[in-house]
Amino acid sequence: MFVLGLPFLALLVASGDSHPGLLGPKNVSQKDAEFERTYVDEVNSELVNIYTFNHTVTRNRTEGVRVSVNVLNKQKGAPLLFVVRQKEAVVSFQVPLILRGLFQRKYLYQKVERTLCQPPTKNESEIQFFYVDVSTLSPVNTTYQLQVSRMDNFVLRTGEHFSFNTTAAQPQYFKYEFPEGVDSVIVKVTSNRAFPCSVISIQDVLCPVYDLDNNVAFIGMYQTMTKKAAITVQRKDFPSNSFYVVVVVKTEDQACGGSLPFYPFGEDEPVDQGHRQKTLSVLVSRAVTSEAYVSGMLFCLGIFLSFYLLTILLACWENWRQRKKTLLVTVDRACPESGHPRVLTDSFPGSSPYEGYNYGSFENCSGSTEGLVDSMDTGDLSCSYQDRSLDPVGTRPRLDSMSSVEEDDYDTLTDIESDKNVIRTKQYLYVADLARKDKRVLRKKYQIYFWNIATIAVFYALPVVQLVITYQTVVNVTGNQDICYYNFLCAHPLGNLSAFNNILSNLGYILLGLLFLLIILQREINHNRALLRNDLYALECGIPKHFGLFYAMGTALMMEGLLSACYHVCPNYTNFQFDTSFMYMIAGLCMLKLYQKRHPDINASAYSAYACLAVVIFFSVLGVVFGKGNTAFWIVFSVIHIIATLLLSIQLYYMGRWKLDSGVGRRIFHVLYTDCIRQCSGPLYTDRMVLLVMGNIINWSLAAYGLIMRPNDFASYLLAIGICNLLLYFAFYIIMKLRSGERIKLIPLLCIVCTSVVWGFALFFFFQGLSTWQKTPAESREHNRDCILLDFFDDHDIWHFLSSIAMFGSFLLSPNMANKGPSYGMSREVQSKIEKKYDEELEERLVEWIIVQCGPDVGRPDRGRLGFQVWLKNGVILSKLVNSLYPDGSKPVKVPENPPSMVFKQMEQVAQFLKAAEDYGVTKTDMFQTVDLFEGKDMAAVQRTLMALGSLAVTKNDGHYRGDPSWFMKKAQEHKREFTESQLQEGKHVIGLQMGSNRGASQAGMTGYGRPRQIIS
Repeated sequence: MFVLGLPFLALLVASGDSHPGLLGPKNVSQKDAEFERTYVDEVNSELVNIYTFNHTVTRNRTEGVRVSVNVLNKQKGAPLLFVVRQKEAVVSFQVPLILRGLFQRKYLYQKVERTLCQPPTKNESEIQFFYVDVSTLSPVNTTYQLQVSRMDNFVLRTGEHFSFNTTAAQPQYFKYEFPEGVDSVIVKVTSNRAFPCSVISIQDVLCPVYDLDNNVAFIGMYQTMTKKAAITVQRKDFPSNSFYVVVVVKTEDQACGGSLPFYPFGEDEPVDQGHRQKTLSVLVSRAVTSEAYVSGMLFCLGIFLSFYLLTILLACWENWRQRKKTLLVTVDRACPESGHPRVLTDSFPGSSPYEGYNYGSFENCSGSTEGLVDSMDTGDLSCSYQDRSLDPVGTRPRLDSMSSVEEDDYDTLTDIESDKNVIRTKQYLYVADLARKDKRVLRKKYQIYFWNIATIAVFYALPVVQLVITYQTVVNVTGNQDICYYNFLCAHPLGNLSAFNNILSNLGYILLGLLFLLIILQREINHNRALLRNDLYALECGIPKHFGLFYAMGTALMMEGLLSACYHVCPNYTNFQFDTSFMYMIAGLCMLKLYQKRHPDINASAYSAYACLAVVIFFSVLGVVFGKGNTAFWIVFSVIHIIATLLLSIQLYYMGRWKLDSGVGRRIFHVLYTDCIRQCSGPLYTDRMVLLVMGNIINWSLAAYGLIMRPNDFASYLLAIGICNLLLYFAFYIIMKLRSGERIKLIPLLCIVCTSVVWGFALFFFFQGLSTWQKTPAESREHNRDCILLDFFDDHDIWHFLSSIAMFGSFLLSPNMANKGPSYGMSREVQSKIEKKYDEELEERLVEWIIVQCGPDVGRPDRGRLGFQVWLKNGVILSKLVNSLYPDGSKPVKVPENPPSMVFKQMEQVAQFLKAAEDYGVTKTDMFQTVDLFEGKDMAAVQRTLMALGSLAVTKNDGHYRGDPSWFMKKAQEHKREFTESQLQEGKHVIGLQMGSNRGASQAGMTGYGRPRQIIS
């Protein structure tokens, strides 16, 4: 309590002189006093003691002065008033000192110590006087002790620890002066004891200094503390280039998470708290320099811009490979006479590798890709199977308008009946062949995902930005650093932002999200160009390309970065959902994209999907506000969680054909009765049932955990549910690819491994827990840690770096894992039937012939289909084989001295063999395609081609065939007959038997009309 003590004392003395015996004392005792000496005196209502002190103040040296007072008489009603009069300040306090706590509780302190504020001087040296006046209104003598001492360690030094003791009535403060060249420092205060609760304040060098529990928050920056506190101070905020570090012990521990002491409410009497002393240590160290800010920003930009550079390099390399393959397309493409098509196993946008798929053997049908494309363009197909169009199933327009297609339009039985001819005749079945709905309609539907999330992002982000700016303004104006839960040991301010490094580290989400959008945009442009030129690879292979979900995922990643940065402007209990809302959306969109990969016709409406996500966010808010320790809330949420899991499982199992209506009870009873009671039958879709059972077990376990443990962080608990379901479905997706005989290509496999490793490291740094808003701000600061990267970034910043990279890698898996290769299910059955046609006995015969025909230098393959394929894969042996059937000097194929190692060179060698074999006389229907050998898709077709080649060699019998002639069937020879002109004229008068004949016809054995014919065995 600060008052103008000198005028008050003068008024009191003057009143005593005018009216003796009423208000003023009769005697004033003034004495010269000395430092470091204890004075024990008495005072009453008629006596005032005045102590005069003098000390030398220099301009370049700061010396602290501390006044200690202890009242030896414990009496009520008449405290002692101490007034310290200085040159430019007056401080007064009463003893016993009464401080108020929560609910206006009173706490009494008999011993009080205060540090005097030292007035500045402009002279090199100056002697200053100050006075300590002691008075009371008590009529009886009150004994007290007074000591004024100098503080040797009043000025803190950079990098040096200083320990001290303090209580609520004995606050401490110290002065710190910025050294030359130091623009910011960090003040760290530590203690071995959590309680009593204390407050750390940074105040400008002004008098008076607010150093009591009831006024420490009036000025400067402050934060509560248990064991650890840290405040970053910048020189620009203090014009005097110095500041005070004030340490105050609070009267109660409730602000630091402690319990309230017992307080008798029956009578309004102050409570003596006894000895609430705390030992603390203060350290002032240099904070990061401006060079650290620059290096931190350059590091952050360098990491994520390197992904842009890597993407450009990969695009250039891909373009180079595409140009190389253009040459192969020129060599391997069919000439007009042969019609042999070119097939590649791997392609980039802009090429058309799968151009010559056979939809059956049609004698009059040209195998030319150009002819097929022309037919598709004009709608006039020269080759047909009954009335069935040979257009890819996924590309046939089924709607005459752009109207929406609903799930009810998907008739499984009708679609299978109409498409069975393609399934029977097409060599390989792809997901696009199973797509029933118009691609244009689906593309429009998926674009709604992007526009909806863009709209949500704008309307969600604007009030969030406005709110966090308000939060930061309140922190800067009030100085209350308990509002925001920073890692104060590694919080680097910049401008008005208190923790710039936590905001900067979120830049990766935005940059990588933008890069993902650019990659998807380039893919869409290339895909649309391929569609314009009727590229069959773009038309058939992989899932139908709908990029709306990809755009929505990229936008969600960017918004996650923006909102996470907004959250870290002032992280606290009320704005945590800013950081998690788009995490829910990312998890939901990823699950939808995984489902769309194998179910191109079954897509959730964007409106219903975002509505479900809105319900999730609504429950998140309810859990954050009401879920802490609320049993009723957890019971309701667990029941809703289990019911929602069951309903979703039923929808997934029945592929959306199950509906919730009035007849659902009857249908459930019918299924249970027929499949479980009447006869025990297994599930129709075993794989899907296994996934759903595992999903229900995991979700029910999570619901039970939440109901029993009731975690305080409900938002993270809800996010864990979404992530667990996403990982479960992704694992099922991978398992089904492997079980269906599909290969995970090298690049996606490396992406999966690297992304998993990055996720592992990211989660390690995430669970370090540098702060938590589930506790009080003082308890949260106990988790604070120093910076670990470049002295600028902490563990949570590294989590931002790694998680953004991991999310980007996870997103890249979506367009790279399922855009090539056949689907599982029926395609797997077709491939299995093809593999069963392979004849191992025929393989032995062909191997013997090739060795005899080409010589022992070609070696001998391992037994089995795989060994045979590897033996012939590079095309060198096949080229030697066809060359051996020609005389010297007219070899059709140039055989390289060293076997080719590059993929396109090997495929080019195989293509040259096929061209030479066709010139030798092998018919087109007996020819295999490059992909059949190179990927081992149809080794039976390779055997058929070699058998046809051997049969031709045996039939020609031109001396170039080596081996046993009985190994191959000799082809039938042409026997051309010549007729004379007279024989041809005579034949014109003969009725062929195909026309019918009436010779020998009679009515013998005929029965009467109307009677059935009698058949007697």
